[in-house]
Amino acid sequence: MSVTALAQPDLKNPDLYVHAVPHELFAQLRREEGVYWNPESDGPGFWAVLRYADIVEVSRQPALFSSAHEMGGHRIFNENEVGLTGAGESAIGIPFISIDPPVHTQYRKLMMPAVSPGRLAGIEERITQRCRLLLDQIPLGEDVDMVRALSAPLPLLTLCELFDLPPDIGWHDLYDWTNAFVGEDDPDFRQSPEAMAQVLTSFFALAQHLFDERRRNPGPDLATLLANAEINGEPVQFPEFLGNMILAFVGANETTRNSLSHTMVNFAARPEQWEQLRATPDLLKTAVREMVRHASPVMHMRRTATQDTELGGKRIAKRDKVVMWYTAANRDETVFADPDSFDITRGNIQHLGFGSGQHVCVGSRLAEMQLRVAFHLLAERVKSFELLSPPRRFRSNFINGLKNLDMKLQPL
Repeated sequence: MSVTALAQPDLKNPDLYVHAVPHELFAQLRREEGVYWNPESDGPGFWAVLRYADIVEVSRQPALFSSAHEMGGHRIFNENEVGLTGAGESAIGIPFISIDPPVHTQYRKLMMPAVSPGRLAGIEERITQRCRLLLDQIPLGEDVDMVRALSAPLPLLTLCELFDLPPDIGWHDLYDWTNAFVGEDDPDFRQSPEAMAQVLTSFFALAQHLFDERRRNPGPDLATLLANAEINGEPVQFPEFLGNMILAFVGANETTRNSLSHTMVNFAARPEQWEQLRATPDLLKTAVREMVRHASPVMHMRRTATQDTELGGKRIAKRDKVVMWYTAANRDETVFADPDSFDITRGNIQHLGFGSGQHVCVGSRLAEMQLRVAFHLLAERVKSFELLSPPRRFRSNFINGLKNLDMKLQPL
């Protein structure tokens, strides 16, 4: 019997993801529906897009499938009603992920030099140095939480460099803030409205300092680019700077952090894959793509139809919400052979872990580079990964995140 004949699963329910991503459910819906109508108890419902080809189709038509703030933005909830972080804040402006072309394209052109191959080559050595220092502090053969030891600090320390943050701002601050920004359904991250207000107050203070300082004294960092941007010939204002800061901090952190964590879990479950990578380090050039595909750290993005249309044989009405489930499409059996298996020999696959089309992740090269650096250095000192207990997961329909990762790294 079909899933939908038994009951209508609610893909929005964050409890669905607490123990694991429901890949079997996604696979059945992908086979039976492809484009599935998901009712909402607190909203009008949305179309869940589950197949690779359909997501590519949506992504390449931003005029038809909008991510604009005024249409509801890029999350299942409506940003224009409850704010960018779902906390009801009004001081945060619109980040460029929630803007359609051509203005979105202006922001991308502004950001691209900061993550160009030449610029990344300049920071790879420093990322390698930081990663080596982090690994030096990990006691091999002993219990260690690899989220706190490596997965979280590595990309956050990179962010500190890219934004040239004040020395009193540490990666722990960024870790707590970014978890709160995307953790609207997790009581560990949103403990109370007062706690969230304190997070926003602290982050606003940092952002205001950076905005004012970089306008007075521009530098080569990303904060300078965002603070001094001109869009349609007009300088950006602080609310827009603030919104793009949140976007950059979350985007540059969550993908790398959770791809690192999930990949270590995969190497613990499939030790022959780790042995193969250690024996053939050149596999890392493309293995990072499999790491992101299999993890799919950002599980979905939303668009809104700007006119009546059809997708996957379903009639989509104007203003219907259309949610692209990357975590489902990255296991589409029509695109990836044996899609549930983690296989570092897949080669240069075109996954959707960084999105597709106009909104493909600006920092994808940086994320892949950090994954290559981390697993190259781990291969020099670690014989195997041993998972000590199941990790605690984010209560989230948006981020496929691990809160901890208790492991033993066995030395060579």
